[in-house]
Amino acid sequence: MSLLQFTSLRHKFLLGAAAGLVALSLALVGLAAALYQHQLTQERSQASREVNRLLQAAMENAMLKRDLVGLREIVTQMGRQTGVRGAMILAPDGEIRFASDPAWVGRPFPFQAEAPCPDCPPNSLALAEPALLTTHFTLDAQGREVMRSFNPVANKPICAGCHGEPAVRPINGILVVDYDAAPIRRQAILSAMSLAGMGSVLLLATLLGGAWFIRRYVLLPVARLADTSRELAAGHLESRTHLSGHDELADLGHTFDQMADNLQTLIRRTQEQEAFLQALVDAIPDGIRVIDSETFRIVIDNQAYRDQIGLAAGESHAGTSCHVSSFGQPTPCPPSMVCCPLHEIDKTGQPCKTLMNFSRMPGDARQVEVFAAPLRARVEGVEKRFVVESSRDLVKLLKFSQEQKLAEMARLATGVAHEIHNPLASIRLALHAMLRNAEADEERFGPLREYLRMVNGEIDRCIQVTEHLLKLGVTPATTAQLVAVNPAVEDTLSLLAWEAGEDKVIITRDLENPTPRVFATDSELRAVVLNLAQNALHAMPDGGHLRVGTRHEGDRVEIVFEDTGVGITAEDAPHVFEPFFSHRADGQNGTGLGLSICRSIIEGYGGGITFDSQPGRGSRFVVRLPEASTRMPA
Repeated sequence: MSLLQFTSLRHKFLLGAAAGLVALSLALVGLAAALYQHQLTQERSQASREVNRLLQAAMENAMLKRDLVGLREIVTQMGRQTGVRGAMILAPDGEIRFASDPAWVGRPFPFQAEAPCPDCPPNSLALAEPALLTTHFTLDAQGREVMRSFNPVANKPICAGCHGEPAVRPINGILVVDYDAAPIRRQAILSAMSLAGMGSVLLLATLLGGAWFIRRYVLLPVARLADTSRELAAGHLESRTHLSGHDELADLGHTFDQMADNLQTLIRRTQEQEAFLQALVDAIPDGIRVIDSETFRIVIDNQAYRDQIGLAAGESHAGTSCHVSSFGQPTPCPPSMVCCPLHEIDKTGQPCKTLMNFSRMPGDARQVEVFAAPLRARVEGVEKRFVVESSRDLVKLLKFSQEQKLAEMARLATGVAHEIHNPLASIRLALHAMLRNAEADEERFGPLREYLRMVNGEIDRCIQVTEHLLKLGVTPATTAQLVAVNPAVEDTLSLLAWEAGEDKVIITRDLENPTPRVFATDSELRAVVLNLAQNALHAMPDGGHLRVGTRHEGDRVEIVFEDTGVGITAEDAPHVFEPFFSHRADGQNGTGLGLSICRSIIEGYGGGITFDSQPGRGSRFVVRLPEASTRMPA
């Protein structure tokens, strides 16, 4: 088992508790063994003292009778007792007088090795106190472990004749008994093992009980707190500990759950506020992006801006550098070549306005008008500088202006219809009545009838022109409709008949039969035809020829405008569709909006517009739209 497995609280507790209980058990076993051994020693000493009193009485009787044989027999019999290794009686000078082993008789007892009386002079027991003599474990002459008991034989007044006064010679000798230590040790080991067994059972019960208690009331709550913390860190904000009880860990779990509830509420509110802010920014019709002045990275952008740079739905350039997002450049824009709002605001600290070309894709740029203003805000406790940019798509702005213009024309045309069309209709009714009267009197009103018919035809022509003007001024529909191309072209060109005559321009029509049909708005298609035809007239100030044709080309419908005008130079060609670019051949100042609006309208219906021009030889503009059978209305 590796050390890493002991890093958890459970393993640390179990390891520490086991080590502590084992050490405590060993100490208790050792102490119990020592106490038991000491108790046995004390019991044997007590037994020796009891025997000593019996032997002392017997020895005193034998000494008084001078019965040395009996005394020797007592010592010999005592050495033969079960559990006794040997017995001897020492004289006061340490000489062995009687012994169960005759070989020891007459030898001096090794007091220095045994040290039964540490305060006594070597080889002398004359001055020894009986209380100082002890019982302890040692080795006998054969190297066997024995428990040796020193039992002093006190001197009494009756013995003073032979041994002297008791005050001078307190003892007459010492009875030394060697008990076999093996049974004592064995008994001590058995008792220690029994005690160790009980200690092991106690240890196991303590460990199991402690482990259950710690697991139930400590480890499981802590593990639940840790699991919930990891789940919250992983983003699962609904995770809770759900600890029961009223102890400290349960209170901690309740507090933790309350903290998680508050955190979830705050995060939900923050997310709702962020979503509301994004929805609010997306609702702004102008393109909005907030840029970090230090990193040049976009912090927030809205849907209008994403549409301007051609991002797909659901995508965002938040976190992308502004120069990468709008220009596709890996490095910041050079301030000397481009009017960079970040550079201007950093230099002046004031809002600024500029024109930019946002790159949607290679070869496709959209001209926008950018308003920029500085912004200071605290982010994570640090004040940072930002730049807020509002960008307006000039093409959409011009289209909106054109739609307003068309709406005004529609209102004007309605007024014309009421002021001119209705009186012309009344005049027509009066002419019809006069014609009926003239036909009744052929002879009298014959010449007048021809004049009346001519006036009626001119009135019809005026009414037709008025109707064409009404169609051109109709407000565009919100959805595409099925439009016949030829009538729209024919009606619009008829409005330019007078202008073409004044400019000495011949207009010819080459319209395919049957008429092509597309999904578009009739008024906007007429506006495209009007703008392209007028541009052709302006390109031929000295007269010329304008050919307008319609045809099918695969799954496309083409409207072709070919003129014999001055053409477009190579320098002007890249700017033809840019807003506010105007270079009329007749010397007049145009608005520069016509071709920009035409391209915006055509692209809005899934089509395109191209041109080919040679200076001095004329130009050819081609409008391509999906044929109605290949495209259903959105």
